[in-house]
Amino acid sequence: MMRSLLSRIPIVVLFVLFVLFVASSAIAIAAPPEKGQTFQAPGATLYVEILGSAAGAPLVVVNGGPGFDHTYEHVVLPGTTSPWETLARTRRVVFYDQRGNGRSGALKPGQSCTLADQIDDLEAVRARLGADKIDLLGHSWGGYLVMAYAARHPEHIRHLIMVDSAAPKWSDNVFLFKDIFPEGQERSNQLAFADAMGDAAASAAGIREYFHWLFYAPEKRDAFVSQVDPRVFNKPVNESIVHDLPRFDLWPELAKFKFPALVITGRYDINVAPSVAYRMHKAIAGSQFVVFERSGHLPFFEEAEPFARALESFLGGAR
Repeated sequence: MMRSLLSRIPIVVLFVLFVLFVASSAIAIAAPPEKGQTFQAPGATLYVEILGSAAGAPLVVVNGGPGFDHTYEHVVLPGTTSPWETLARTRRVVFYDQRGNGRSGALKPGQSCTLADQIDDLEAVRARLGADKIDLLGHSWGGYLVMAYAARHPEHIRHLIMVDSAAPKWSDNVFLFKDIFPEGQERSNQLAFADAMGDAAASAAGIREYFHWLFYAPEKRDAFVSQVDPRVFNKPVNESIVHDLPRFDLWPELAKFKFPALVITGRYDINVAPSVAYRMHKAIAGSQFVVFERSGHLPFFEEAEPFARALESFLGGAR
């Protein structure tokens, strides 16, 4: 009944970091042991992990999805340092698992999971940190979420960063899969029926196909993919949020942003075309625009050191 989501991208946009094509897929990132803890927010149990201990405004990092946890952001190339660890030398860097995902509490029958809920959960994380002002970064779907949060709670934003973000209006996203990888798109489409029927082998084949489309450098792609192992994808979370998003248009909100903003894109991001990022930059008065010339959808992985430097330059000292 459900076709491959890669074949439906113009209609249904997931902005999952690495699985856009099958809501029943099962994947996860192998990551270092987590050192965070859960707390009870007003509407959900949320898991929070903090790197660093410096005083001042923390950097809160909001991952892609919907329907995945934050652990993919911990993956690094062998022998390199995570940009988050670099940034954590001078500030707290905060990750959390969104409602219903990862180590946060699973959704209960009938529990709401909408954009409004996600905004409220992010506000609960901020309050938990005891920080009146935060630096806020969102990647992919997380970019959409941080823009929505900033529109509702501008008084709490010190700096706002969008990394390869979804467009402020869901239907304005630009995908290049079929144009850049037409043969891969065809192979993925051929897997659609078996995948929808629950064929695990077809799902795995589709995942392997899609991974090849996210990176600029093949060796970095292979290093990332080698750290992936199966885990159940949270389909109810994904479907609930994706169903909710088409009714919103955040473009008018961007013109109201008065805080410093940075829009980042990988030059070779075919998951969210750089034209989307540039349009967002032009819509936010005074914003900065940075392109990582040797990255696809994950510049914090492919160009970790330059990425950390760009953020340190933009954020300045924690205060």
